Amino acid sequence: MDSFPKSLNPNKHLREQFVSNLPGSSMLEVSALLNNVALLMLLRHTFCSQTVNDACRSLKSYLASVALDYVFLVLPTLLIFTVLAEWVYICMIGLLLLLVFFTAVKRTYSLPYMEGPNASRASISSYRVVTMFITCLCILAVDFRIYPRDYAKTETYGTSLMDLGVGSFVLMNAVTSRQARNIKSSIWWKAAFKSTTPLLLLGFARLASTLSLDYQVHVGEYGVNWNFFFTLAGVSILTSILNVPAEYSGILGSVILVGYQSWLTNGLNVYLLSNERGTDVISRNKEGIFSLFGYWGMYLVGVQVSYYLFFENHTTKQRSKHETRIRICLLTIMFWILTLLIDRYVERISRRMCNLAYVTWVVAQNLQLLALRLLADNIIGHKTLCLERAFDRNLLASFLVANLLTGLVNLSVDTIFVSPLSAVLILVSYSLTLCVVMVLIDFSGVKYKFW
Repeated sequence: MDSFPKSLNPNKHLREQFVSNLPGSSMLEVSALLNNVALLMLLRHTFCSQTVNDACRSLKSYLASVALDYVFLVLPTLLIFTVLAEWVYICMIGLLLLLVFFTAVKRTYSLPYMEGPNASRASISSYRVVTMFITCLCILAVDFRIYPRDYAKTETYGTSLMDLGVGSFVLMNAVTSRQARNIKSSIWWKAAFKSTTPLLLLGFARLASTLSLDYQVHVGEYGVNWNFFFTLAGVSILTSILNVPAEYSGILGSVILVGYQSWLTNGLNVYLLSNERGTDVISRNKEGIFSLFGYWGMYLVGVQVSYYLFFENHTTKQRSKHETRIRICLLTIMFWILTLLIDRYVERISRRMCNLAYVTWVVAQNLQLLALRLLADNIIGHKTLCLERAFDRNLLASFLVANLLTGLVNLSVDTIFVSPLSAVLILVSYSLTLCVVMVLIDFSGVKYKFW
């Protein structure tokens, strides 16, 4: 007598509960996880004996080089995030010792030294790719029990590895944005339309697919109908409407963040963290809509930081990489101090609201990751890995492919009931498929990036 259609996702509510009400981990542990991935990237660079142009001469040599990239970079990252999670600090120390040992053996400290405005391009690209690797691995791994719950997104306050995701994307776009490079657009609305339309289309496509497939959605992240792409589109629209020079954008961003934080501490945080929702659009999507103020402020701060580090007066004065290293180390320390003070005396870090402490924490973590790559330039040189280039040239495409594969896995497998061994095999197959797809896209000549 049951005439209702069978749901494509019968364990939807169980899966939503699996990623809800989580406390997160410590800032130190999150930092250690990021350092592990960065060290793996640096180690792979020390073993890289050929340039990416040499490896790309044929598909066979390209795939062989990518296979090494996968074994030395992606696979260990996957294991550290899952089965080796309890040994994250030991792994970090071990990788650091290996890096010191191999660089000492190879005696590569006298590699050619590059100066000028393009000197940091390789470092920024590596930072972007590391961020994307982490994101792509985590969005599926979090659905398995083998992935520690401490690394999943927090419910209200706290920090975790996945809490960095959307903030890092916003900051990553700011670092490589036209605003940071002081590239003026004569017709602002055309530039806004070009950058925003794809994001809005992706946002509505994701909304339609989750509704039609009855896909699990954690409402506490963005709201009922809001999603990651709408946040990026909102930041792009706000930045285009109120376009300020890069050297002053951080001031505007700071004013927005301080004003938003004052609003939060005066009662808005209670409203945003409550489970009560009305029937209007704003109430149903309160987390996504109000957090736009935080992400907008973060983007503006990121623009000025990037301009200050890499693009300031680049047409008249070429800053040495040594000076850039000093600047980024000082900024990293400054933002870490701000994070600790604000988290303790103003309001704890909350990704859900994108409060001031969350913004400074995301900036500090990302600058730390970028600083590690810049500091290692004299050790590993300026070589680019094949897998690194494939992702960097099509960063948005890699995220979309990862989302599609994640959806297919979730609709095909009851991830929360999978055994640890099966979970690892599925995650290895998923990550390998993602890498192969991105390599084939890159080898075919398709290129879409923000540079």
